[in-house]
Amino acid sequence: MAATSKPTLTITHVTTATAILNIDGVNFLTDPFFGAIEGTEYDSTAVWEQVDLKQFGFESIPPPPHLINKQGPALQLNELPPIDAVLLSHEDHLDNLDPEGRKLLDGRKVFTTVDGKVYRITGTPCKHFPIGEVTGFVLETDSFGLDASGKPNAIYFSGDTVYIDELREIGKRWHITAAIFNLGNATFDFPTGPIQITMDGKQAVQLARDIGADVMVPIHFESWEHFKEGRAELEEVFAQEGFLDKVCWTAPGVPKVVF
Repeated sequence: MAATSKPTLTITHVTTATAILNIDGVNFLTDPFFGAIEGTEYDSTAVWEQVDLKQFGFESIPPPPHLINKQGPALQLNELPPIDAVLLSHEDHLDNLDPEGRKLLDGRKVFTTVDGKVYRITGTPCKHFPIGEVTGFVLETDSFGLDASGKPNAIYFSGDTVYIDELREIGKRWHITAAIFNLGNATFDFPTGPIQITMDGKQAVQLARDIGADVMVPIHFESWEHFKEGRAELEEVFAQEGFLDKVCWTAPGVPKVVF
């Protein structure tokens, strides 16, 4: 079906993977995290106690690491616009869903707006921490229309993942007009070696090219101490890869019109 009107996407990055996606006037919120202030340290004991750390080289469970937040949310809950739906990639990591963010999860489960607009949301594979379930999302609606080859135009939110071959299938099924990527090269060290749990800049460029994304919107790269690539490092990689002209940067709390 051809688009009946020009679709719109405005992104307001709040912090980490938390962003407001205003799509044709409908507000989606990704991975709500709202409880931190700058410098807050979060004990992640509950998550680490679920892991068989011996497979990573530990003879016994070590003292748990702490997630250190370096940048609080640019908006608080009472400053948000009305949120129509929440897209949650995973609930067992505090930097993607904290107690404050959980307050937004009730009563937002129907993806049909008052005026009858319907969104189709498809989960996408992720490879993140060795335990727990994680998903990304592809969003489409009739107003996005089809590309010249007949594929539906869509928006892709990666969730927390590294590059995996399965993600190339996205570009075969949809024309991705905007790809919102959780980056930062988040890494944890184990005796058996480091484990990377989110994409680095080179992986992001590879995935964006593999799925044919028109625009890449990087988020999730500056807020936490376990992130290894900030904006300066990402800009350098994107420049080396000849990809800067397809990158749309956001500023925390400031709406950014993508199209």
